[in-house]
Amino acid sequence: MKLMLILASDKIPGLISANLRPMDFDLIQYRHVLKAMDNLDEIDPACIIISTDDFPRHWKALVQFVRCERSKERCPIILLKETDFSQEEASKAFFIGTSSIIAGDLSRSPVMDRLQGILERYLDILDKRKARRYRAGAWTRFGFYLAHPVSKVIITTTVKTLSSTGISLEPDNPGLTEDLAKGVELHECSLRVGNDIISPICRLLRKKPDMAMEFIFLSKVEQIILDNYLESIPLQEAKTPYTPPSVLDSPQTAGQRH
Repeated sequence: MKLMLILASDKIPGLISANLRPMDFDLIQYRHVLKAMDNLDEIDPACIIISTDDFPRHWKALVQFVRCERSKERCPIILLKETDFSQEEASKAFFIGTSSIIAGDLSRSPVMDRLQGILERYLDILDKRKARRYRAGAWTRFGFYLAHPVSKVIITTTVKTLSSTGISLEPDNPGLTEDLAKGVELHECSLRVGNDIISPICRLLRKKPDMAMEFIFLSKVEQIILDNYLESIPLQEAKTPYTPPSVLDSPQTAGQRH
């Protein structure tokens, strides 16, 4: 699926790419609204994100142009706003066909989580799960490894997102997972959530861009442990000191965050 970004920032595409990789989007950025409008039919995006601060005089024209042929269901349009949006301006935006309006500071995890939730609501995501997904962050303690079903080699991973029904992750050594077929059941897995370790049986749903697995078996006790930890994450995140964007998104670190 194609996600059209219409904005001047070079940092926002990196943030979106790093955080929404499990959704398997192709990101296409335009720095000129008219160019994006000219190429709309060719690109045929599944969703459009436009910065109202970068294009204060053109975003309304874009929304109206898109809505001439594309409904909200076919192509949702999300506005990024840095400055305050008056209630009157927001009402106009929704009246002409805007789908959602969110803060432009995508370096803040609550804002990125809201963007992810909006996309999940509007789009048919490849590995969409009904349960809420939680991104790994400084406030979480996730860990996952598995034994290869044939060679029994231990495969360590970096967890990207976790829900009560599944997980997305990146193998530390992708070569060890090349021969795993989609749909294979993995019976020797260990998942750390906080101070506990549980042993789900998993089914491989997807290998790229990140591996996605669903939990096909957890004991009742393990499911309670997992659910309780996931429910505690928002509180842990709230307790974690916020790092200003100037530090998070310096040229040296932008695009490296996950």
